Amino acid sequence: MPTQRSSTIRLRTALFDDSRAIVDAEFGEDLALDEIARRVASSRRQLQRAYAEVGHTTFREHLTQVRMQRAAEMLAGRRMTVREVAHRVGYRQPAQFAKAFRRAYGVSPSDFRHTAPPIHEDRATPGPLAAAA
Repeated sequence: MPTQRSSTIRLRTALFDDSRAIVDAEFGEDLALDEIARRVASSRRQLQRAYAEVGHTTFREHLTQVRMQRAAEMLAGRRMTVREVAHRVGYRQPAQFAKAFRRAYGVSPSDFRHTAPPIHEDRATPGPLAAAA
């Protein structure tokens, strides 16, 4: 396998980092690879390569991972319904969200909510009672 030039590695790392920042900030929106590529001034194929070579993943897998992590945080906060969480993380259909969540965590969103340690309202980490349990 031929080695890549350092400029290629830097470019792909920058593309991946820029794309990741957009996904992290806008995970609840209807994001598509083509739109992200346009926003980071790249081609679809170059961005796919950046995800594969730098992130060792795909755009879709990364987006789903971010959405599921944020959904878990929201569910642990126990302030929103599963339907509200689904919409906030970018799913139009709660059933699709539940299927993706179950695939990611092995339990339904409602079961996760009941078993996850509660998150304090003033911070996004489990509180001291959860650590002591």
